[in-house]
Amino acid sequence: MSNAASSGASLPRLRRTTSEDPDFRDLVVRLDRHLAEMYPDEHSFFNQFNQIEAIRHVVVAYDGDLPVGCGAFKIFPDSTIEIKRMFVALDFRGQRIGKLVLNELENWAAELGFENAILETGVKQPEAIRLYERSGYESIPNYYQYVGVESSVCFGKKLTD
Repeated sequence: MSNAASSGASLPRLRRTTSEDPDFRDLVVRLDRHLAEMYPDEHSFFNQFNQIEAIRHVVVAYDGDLPVGCGAFKIFPDSTIEIKRMFVALDFRGQRIGKLVLNELENWAAELGFENAILETGVKQPEAIRLYERSGYESIPNYYQYVGVESSVCFGKKLTD
């Protein structure tokens, strides 16, 4: 478990959990609603790749007892993880919560011996793209199901030296 400072007065609390966590599930419902509004014509396509059943590596961020952000990773071949389901509640954006969640996911993956992280986000999400670029992610060709999807942009990062 980690704590890190945000730009606000309180310290967000980060908790490692699984996809069975009700706070994570509630945040994912909000994330899916948000994405459906941003990408109404493509939401069903993306939704098939965003199922959360049996994800063993989830981080939830709290402001006090209120869940305000989340992220997860799935295990891929070749010592790689895929960052999934990154979300910060709209009222809590701009407080570095996404960065804290991402860092915790990367640290957890590195502790488990994973060497690389990949992820996909949407071209209509400039805040997410900035977060990943500022966190050391570099643009990579779209992978697997995202090949040829014009609204997707993919990133990768080496987690170990």
